[in-house]
Amino acid sequence: MNRFERVQQPYQPNLREEEEDPCCDNPDLLVTEDGTRVCRNCGLTFGQEMESSERRAFTAEEVKSRRRTEPRWRSYGPRTVITRFKADAKGRQLPAKKQAQFARLSKIQGSLINSIERNYWEARPKLSALAHKMNVPDHVAETAWKIYTEVARQKLTMGRSIEGFVAAALYASIRFHNFPRLLEELASEALLPMRAVHRSLGLVVRNVLPVLNLKYRPVTPEPLVFRFGTELNLSMASQQRAAQLLAAARRNGLQSIGKDPKGIAAAAIYMVTKDTRERKTQTAIAAVARITEVTLRTRAKQIKGQFTAPAGFPTWEGPGACKRESD
Repeated sequence: MNRFERVQQPYQPNLREEEEDPCCDNPDLLVTEDGTRVCRNCGLTFGQEMESSERRAFTAEEVKSRRRTEPRWRSYGPRTVITRFKADAKGRQLPAKKQAQFARLSKIQGSLINSIERNYWEARPKLSALAHKMNVPDHVAETAWKIYTEVARQKLTMGRSIEGFVAAALYASIRFHNFPRLLEELASEALLPMRAVHRSLGLVVRNVLPVLNLKYRPVTPEPLVFRFGTELNLSMASQQRAAQLLAAARRNGLQSIGKDPKGIAAAAIYMVTKDTRERKTQTAIAAVARITEVTLRTRAKQIKGQFTAPAGFPTWEGPGACKRESD
């Protein structure tokens, strides 16, 4: 028996594209276990039949024709969730006896679902919504969900906020992938106080990340240089010069331990764009970096004190004075 004969039901396509343009004289299409449409006679593959997204409905007729009786496949919990149905897929009212039957089945299924699955059902939509607000890529969100599943297995959410652990898991994933997002932004988008996120993040770092063999990386100024530069509408050349300036300052002994990386990144941008056409005010740079102007000037003086710029780079001589060593 080959891998095509394991499919019990033959393929019945919804579209007639195969009929209009047949693959051979006698097409015999079927769907394999992974959802791929294959002709048994000639072996031509038409692609996968699985849908990646639901079709949207705008009118009453489309709602009735596209209504589904079960949710899409999820990676946790039962495939079919029985609710208290009052109408069938076509919108027709069910008899009272059938409604009572579905109510009993829904109650029985609810008693069979454990607490972890109920936790997942509540946490997964919140994590997806928060990841969408933060505009993080899919691999960061997947790592965050992996972290949260371990949080639920260890029952760290008992007596604590699920929203706090969702935010903590997402920020831990952001730090693992070194993605330029700030904790203040995450707490603001999640509508949570910083203290709650810090408390949950501490439990995640101590109890969850070692189990998953994930390393919590601190925030570095380099990714923030490009992010702040993009928000300030700077050219890529200026952003690269700021990153080179920061790297050279590190090689010359700049210590960033105990200093906010936002201030260091903002100071590098300010020093590079000080006497160029892309000059930005201290207020604009401080607002983007979420720091004060005093912090910006202090970090710029520290960079200047530890760094001797090569030809072509501006040097810091205090507020209102900036020159190039090549001049």
